Amino acid sequence: MGELTAPAAGNRLIALEGSESGFATTKLEDLLGWARKYSLFAYPFVTACCGMEFMAVTGPRYDISRFGAEAPRFSPRQSDLLWVVGTISQRQAPVLRRIYEQMMEPKYVLAFGTCASCGGFYDNYTTVAGIDKIIPTDVYVPGCPPRPEAVLDGLMLLQDKIARGDRTPGIVKPREDPVETLVSIRKLEKTR
Repeated sequence: MGELTAPAAGNRLIALEGSESGFATTKLEDLLGWARKYSLFAYPFVTACCGMEFMAVTGPRYDISRFGAEAPRFSPRQSDLLWVVGTISQRQAPVLRRIYEQMMEPKYVLAFGTCASCGGFYDNYTTVAGIDKIIPTDVYVPGCPPRPEAVLDGLMLLQDKIARGDRTPGIVKPREDPVETLVSIRKLEKTR
């Protein structure tokens, strides 16, 4: 058998010299975060037109299974990720709250689309202006309906938050920031 070698600065790998395999040490929290990141059991709460985009994301073209989130669970007691897809009315709010309370800890919520995020273009008394008025939300995916790529970005953002243990809300940014385009146009106008 070889001797244990001291790890380099910042490196946590310790290997035995002369052996073909080594071992690594890590914190239990990091290991659990990694396991949770790739084993999301989703409960889809689909209420409106965004449901078609949700079906597209779960289809073979976008292959959500590569992120470990493909198997939907239709019982809140067996799921840890709540996809809220579409418009939530005032009459659906207590049902959504009950479903959220029935989920086991740790539980995560993803708001899919503009209606779930902020009420969308509905400005009336029957529509809830964002599901964060009812339940805590981890990731907001904007769009009416959001593109499948944005949904996958939201899922990857949620996975990163799960691995870090971060519970602050996150918003999926557009791939091209319109503010940067506007700033560059204004700079161009000033130079003329």
